[in-house]
This record gives sequence, structure tokens and C-alpha cells, in this order.
Amino acid sequence: MKFLLLVSFLSLWRRIDGTGAAFINMLVKEGDDAILPCSLSSNKNIRQELFDWKKDKKNKKNMKEVFMYDKGKVYDKGDSRQDEQFRGRVFHFPELLVVGNASIIIRDTKLTDSGSYTCDFPRYLPIRRSNVVLVIGAAPKPSATILEGTTDWALLRCEVLEAFPKPDVQWQNRAGHIVPAEEPQVSERGGSYDIILQTTVTKTDHYRCVSTQEEINHQTHAEIFVHLNGVTPKPVIVILDETTEGVQLQCSVRGASPKPKVYWQNSVGDIVPAEEPQENEREGRYDIILQTTVTKKDHYRCVSTQEEIENLAETFVPVHDAGGTVPVWVAAVCFVVGVVVGVVAVAVYLECKKKTHSAVAEEDKAAAVSSGKTGWRRPWSQDTASMTSCSDISVSS
Repeated sequence: MKFLLLVSFLSLWRRIDGTGAAFINMLVKEGDDAILPCSLSSNKNIRQELFDWKKDKKNKKNMKEVFMYDKGKVYDKGDSRQDEQFRGRVFHFPELLVVGNASIIIRDTKLTDSGSYTCDFPRYLPIRRSNVVLVIGAAPKPSATILEGTTDWALLRCEVLEAFPKPDVQWQNRAGHIVPAEEPQVSERGGSYDIILQTTVTKTDHYRCVSTQEEINHQTHAEIFVHLNGVTPKPVIVILDETTEGVQLQCSVRGASPKPKVYWQNSVGDIVPAEEPQENEREGRYDIILQTTVTKKDHYRCVSTQEEIENLAETFVPVHDAGGTVPVWVAAVCFVVGVVVGVVAVAVYLECKKKTHSAVAEEDKAAAVSSGKTGWRRPWSQDTASMTSCSDISVSS
């Protein structure tokens, strides 16, 4: 990639002026590497030649030695003749010397690297030279702050200071849509730009200030969260079902803002595995439902946390029987059924006994009249036998 970029630079240099006297303007973002092109138009092997790079050569007072190559010798390793600004950061391309390439690369460019550079072949007559004007672009990260606001609105401020080239600054919401803003406040000092952009927002959201510098293919942003009309509802727990497999619990958090994180815990604070949450968003407020099935007797709690506003809400529910036991409602139904069956059986038995006594009394009376014996009663054994029929009564449920 670097080789292709270098060839591109050299092609540009040759198109401008075959003698190498023309200026090449370069714009590089601070911190990136910069390749400064220089080459003989003849593509002659220059391994045994001398070429010398200087910065701001026309200004003798500020001129700095950048890099020198002389028949295989370089002083890029601490030589005192090389300016301290470039020591350990400037290198040539040894493999390209055979095609007359005397280009250099400056690593990790700094703002102070901006200036005019010359590449000379002093032993050639006329002297061959390459002129490069290097501009290092400053791409500072924006800063985003909330200046003021209420529960219904917030005034946001974005600052981009000492940027070059001049950036395009805009506010965006979380979805990437541009947020309308005031006219930017722009000031220029020594070629660098300070830009301030303010906007007023009325919705809870994540907002970002985006700074774009197309000339150096750079974009950066700062993000800020704005919380308006925050709602922190308490979780609501419902027992959905109880079976021999366990107890199914449901936790609902409705109308929360900002979006909460919802989870289940047991009595010791361990996370209880749950199903995927059911989420729904309406105008910046969230409804979340989280279900879990527990198989142990314990006290469980549903926890809702909103980190942006440092809030936590929770609700507890005791589970007395879970997994492998008969649910309480089943036992209750069985008990009621048993009581009803018992009452019905007793009622039927008593009614039968009453009817049997009446029948026996009538028979005894008739027998006494026919025999002419007053107060006659049948033997006890016969009386008892006539009563046993009631014991055969059964009540089915």
C-alpha cells in the first residue's frame, strides 16, 4: 500500500515539472505517516549518489536538516547534524534507490512538521530538486456538554478547538439523524479553527457531536446521554403457573425511561436463568417482560436497573413449593372435594336411617293390632337386620 502511494506521489511530481522544481502540496492528518516524494526523472540507480532533505531551506534561521544519504551512508541514527525534531522518525526506501527514488517517510507526524521541504541532488548539474509543502492537519476530538435544562429540555454545546483544515460539525441522535442546531460560532486563529455548535433537545436519547474533515479523510465524535422525564417503575411479579416441573414467574417493567436492564435473582443474589426478554419501545419509554421457571423453594426478586440515572428498583416473591411437590391450589381443591363428598354421604345415611325407623315402627304397629298384643315389638336381631341396608349406601364423586 505504501509503495502504491509512493508511486502515485512520484507520478504527480513528474507531471507537474520534469525538472523537479515545482511544488507539491501535501495534507496529512496529525499522527499519520507522510511520504515526501523525490526522484530523478531518468530512473537512474542512485545508490552511489548524494541526496539531501532540508526543511524551510529558504529561511536560513529556521532551516533544519531532515535526512541525508551519501553513497550508502545515512545519519538517521543519532547523528548530531540531523535536527532533533526528526531523529528516529525519518527513513528512506533502500530497495527503491536502484530506480532513482530518493523519497522519505516521516513517521507519526506532528503539527511542527508542517513546512516547506526540499530534496537536492547537489552533485548533478544542473541541480535536481524536489519541493514539497507539507501541511499537518489537526483533528481534535470534540467535547460535548449540557449547558442547562429542565425535565423537558436540555441545551447541548459542542466545541471543536484548534482544528485544521476547517471541520464540518453537526449534532446527531442515536439513529444517526441530524439534529437541528443553531448557527455555528466559528473563529480562526493562525490557520486553526475553533467551532462551537449548540442545540436544544426535548427527548431522552444518546446524542453525538460529529466533526468531519474531508480533506484529510477524518471523522471523530463525542457522545453524551440526555435524560428527560425519567420514569422508574417498580417491577410487578405474577405467578403464571405451578406444576410438578416448577413455578413459572413473570416480571413486568412498564413505561421505563431510560431503558432498564431487568434480571431475576435468588435470595443469595445469584442470577437466575430466564427466557429472552420481551421488549417494546414507545416514544422513548420501554416495556420489558422477563419470565423464568424456578424449581426450588426460595425468595426470588426481579431487579430493574437504569445505570444512566443510577437507579435500582426490585420486587420480591416467595416460592414455597416448586418442582416435585403438589401445588398448593391442587391440594386445596382435593381437600374441598373430600369434605363435600363426606357431607353428602352422612346426609344420605341419616335420611336412610330415618326412613328405616319409620318403616319398622309401622310394621310393629300392624303386627300388634293383628295379634291383639299391645306394645309388641319384634326381636332385637330382626330390628337390627332391617337397619343394615343403610350401610350399603355409597356416594360416588
